[in-house]
Amino acid sequence: MSRPLRIEYPGAWYHVMNRGRRSESIFSDKHDYLMFIDLLIEISGM
Repeated sequence: MSRPLRIEYPGAWYHVMNRGRRSESIFSDKHDYLMFIDLLIEISGM
């Protein structure tokens, strides 16, 4: 079964979560985490 269609609203804020199995971290170290944050900022246009 596929997930329901995602509804998007202009100018809305979205809660984004990233975690591995059993709530484990998905980043190897702080550098990986900071690179991910930089990428989010870049693609979001902030």
